Amino acid sequence: MEADAASASSTASLFLRGRLGSLDASVAKRLVAAGGDVALVIDREGVICDLAVNNEAIARDGADTWLDRRWSDTVTIDSKKKVDELLRDALCNEPARWREVNQVTPNQKSMMLRYMAVDAGREGQVIAIGRDDRATAALQQRLVEAQQAMERDYSRIRDAEFRYRLLFQMSGEAVLVVDAASKKIVEANPAAQTLIGGRTLLVGEPFTKIFAQESQDDAASLLTVVQSTARIEPSQVRLSGPHSDFLVSASLFRQDRTSQYLVRLSPADLQLMVVDKGPDLNAVIERIPDPFVITDGTLKILTANEAFLDLSRLGTQEQAIGQSLGSYLGREGLDRNILVDNLRAHGSVRNFSTLFRTQYDEQEDVEVSAVTVPGPEIHFGFTFRTVSRRVSDQTQTSPELRRSVEKLTELVGRVTLKELVQETTDLVERLCIEAALELSNDNRASAAEILGLSRQSLYAKLHRFKLGNLTGGGDARDRKV
Repeated sequence: MEADAASASSTASLFLRGRLGSLDASVAKRLVAAGGDVALVIDREGVICDLAVNNEAIARDGADTWLDRRWSDTVTIDSKKKVDELLRDALCNEPARWREVNQVTPNQKSMMLRYMAVDAGREGQVIAIGRDDRATAALQQRLVEAQQAMERDYSRIRDAEFRYRLLFQMSGEAVLVVDAASKKIVEANPAAQTLIGGRTLLVGEPFTKIFAQESQDDAASLLTVVQSTARIEPSQVRLSGPHSDFLVSASLFRQDRTSQYLVRLSPADLQLMVVDKGPDLNAVIERIPDPFVITDGTLKILTANEAFLDLSRLGTQEQAIGQSLGSYLGREGLDRNILVDNLRAHGSVRNFSTLFRTQYDEQEDVEVSAVTVPGPEIHFGFTFRTVSRRVSDQTQTSPELRRSVEKLTELVGRVTLKELVQETTDLVERLCIEAALELSNDNRASAAEILGLSRQSLYAKLHRFKLGNLTGGGDARDRKV
């Protein structure tokens, strides 16, 4: 107890004006235990009558200018309610809890501090202990940026793997991947399977087994030479079975800390091999269950599969050809502009949420994925996926909405119903604006059209909720619509 009293005396000596006088032992103990970078003494009117600063950064930012001002006047608009709740809870002897408050510095910048308020037990005074939370906020920001960088890297790796798989599977040349340690085949593309394996699976077979008896030693020595030489000339070998001579070449690469060979087989006479190309691509597109459409650069439909005819309620493909795909998309004109702008800028669009409208004014929620096909004339390919059955589930499981509802329920009993309804309205309005900005790729003119607002009304709400770039950087994009 003597140690606590000594610590309390040391802390109280830091106050500039000594307004606390002799602290009660229990109050001093709670003050010292809280420990913070700044301590505010607030009178019953909510005015900061004294403060102590134990952080040089906060002192440099002008904390002394908060003296003789109402605490709520020294914070940002979004923190005023938090300040009032802290003072009210302290005077009512409610359990103390930390709240994030944005203090305003003399240069009008915000300083994030975490406060806990306790009743000083003296003429209605309250002591607010604050901790500098800017380092934590910066760390959280770095964590978010690192996570986004990881997501981008993962996306690039996934795209690279997809391209590798596509080339590997679509190549007309026979390609094998052979394990360097066991000399067994670990992968074989369809061309190699057709040429060598037939009905027998090649994966797991010894590499030399696919060659004729007289060529097996040459094939084995080829792999041995590749380990010590960066590049070698192709060797002529004969495959087992009734096949002609082939040229075999190999290169060594590492994957997951293991060495593997990439082996290529090509005809020795340089004539093209006849490899089964599988079913006709048009027949495959015609039978896929998702609606598929190919259009020109103006979104005029050039071809459509049976699934699109079912979705659009059209009888034949001839009725679809020549029509504008934009007339089937919801929010006429707007969705078409967003889709085309993103396709031209990025080459592809994934899971673009919109409405699909038939010629009979039927509507259905769909997700659109599209790709640009470059060439002398630009063409677009679109696939549609209905999401009506998933909309309610996604809404119920939205983590952001759950967290927001939890925050609102915490206010029940602390604020009036009128204030709670206003808070709920603000929350819904903010979420809708954020969704519209995301849907329009931060194009404020398009977002205003989605929400049914004038551009000036949307700007006012953006300033109110502090959303988007309010410096006017988006004007050029707004004028494109």
